[in-house]
Amino acid sequence: MGIDPKDLTEDDLLRELRHLHATRTDAFLHGSSDALARHTSRTEELEEEYLRRHPERQVDPERLREGARQR
Repeated sequence: MGIDPKDLTEDDLLRELRHLHATRTDAFLHGSSDALARHTSRTEELEEEYLRRHPERQVDPERLREGARQR
């Protein structure tokens, strides 16, 4: 279901990821088991595609354990 992530433009991929992340809590709290499972699998598909396209994405040092420990 949904467009194959490989066929999405960069803008479309980011839009879809933002939408899924914004709707995660509602899917988790109020969605059926099937809806939650599909939400999870679609998120994984899109995130995997993003990581495939951006294997060396910029990582915020504050998001690493070492950075968190320094706070």
